[in-house]
Amino acid sequence: MSPRRLLFLMNEALFFTTHRMPVALAAQQAGYEVHVAAPFEAGAVAVIRENGFHYHDLPLKRGGRSLWGEARLLARCCQLIRRIKPDLVHHVAMKPVIFGGLASRLLGVPGVVHAVTGLGFLFIRDDWTARLIRGLIRPLYRFALGHPNARVIFQNPDDLQLFLGHHLVQEEVTLMIKGCGVDMTTFAPCPAPEEPVVVMFPARILGDKGVHEFVQAARELKAAGATARFVLVGRRDPANPTDVAEAAIRAWEAEGVVEWWGFQSDMPAVLAQAHVICMPSYREGLPRGLIEAAACGLPIVTADVPGCREVVRHGESGFLVPVRDGPATAAAIGKLLDAPELRAAMGRAARQLALAEFTVEAFVADTLAAYDAVRPGQAAA
Repeated sequence: MSPRRLLFLMNEALFFTTHRMPVALAAQQAGYEVHVAAPFEAGAVAVIRENGFHYHDLPLKRGGRSLWGEARLLARCCQLIRRIKPDLVHHVAMKPVIFGGLASRLLGVPGVVHAVTGLGFLFIRDDWTARLIRGLIRPLYRFALGHPNARVIFQNPDDLQLFLGHHLVQEEVTLMIKGCGVDMTTFAPCPAPEEPVVVMFPARILGDKGVHEFVQAARELKAAGATARFVLVGRRDPANPTDVAEAAIRAWEAEGVVEWWGFQSDMPAVLAQAHVICMPSYREGLPRGLIEAAACGLPIVTADVPGCREVVRHGESGFLVPVRDGPATAAAIGKLLDAPELRAAMGRAARQLALAEFTVEAFVADTLAAYDAVRPGQAAA
């Protein structure tokens, strides 16, 4: 008997290797033949193939809005499904969920799992363009998520309620799985590094991640005499409309406000150099960077918005600040700069929260349970 085939449809190959690899390996161990479709990235694709998975190129541009480009993406999804004949398709992020979901439903894939990993800038912004596009994609979401044998994973309750409120999904097929989980032995507390205090922003360098508020906070605190180092750890993302130009980042560096360390693959080693984590994002699904920081026992300053507030207990493991508020971000960071005992206490609370809610083992088990729920013969038709 041929093995069951599982196809991941992803918006980034790198995102698969950082966020879905443990699930894919567990599915492979459970007997699935694993296929991964994502835009080509040499390093990430090499990792995918090294782990025994089948890779397929996907013509997906996350920031693209061309009708021709979207038609090509839908056609490619249909082509892959016809050729691979998957028993199960796991769609991750907005475009794979919409276009992969359309293809999966139209072609009668036996079972599908959708992962809504965040709503992106279209649901953060409220200009006329964003409102128009939201109006266009809602019926697409509704059709894609209406597959007769599906589970839809949400990472935070706000996103779930938004989809339910717009009647985009039936409540009985929804699941809540908080984040992607991290390995608590790989991401673990270590002795605090020597001062000066390092305040770290571990995310893509995007306006919607709160990088401007982080820089504003750094500027205010340095002007007030703080000796802390403020560090950006992450890559640019030109496909995102809120991407920050390299010239702007270099100007911040020249001003002496921040340091930019770029993309780092060894995050446990990078986080070991931090005293405080700050990512005042405007909205998230559930940010892995903050989970990793919590697992490492670091206090966190983040915005009180969907996704971020799930990782921090205000006043216990960090501080929640109003969104888009640089001065409030500065004030919260300032409370931690000269308070090593407070940083240590909040770090211990962060670690306990991570152990209770964000282990990779729980994430893998919950995702495999979603797969089992849509296996033929186990779910309602």
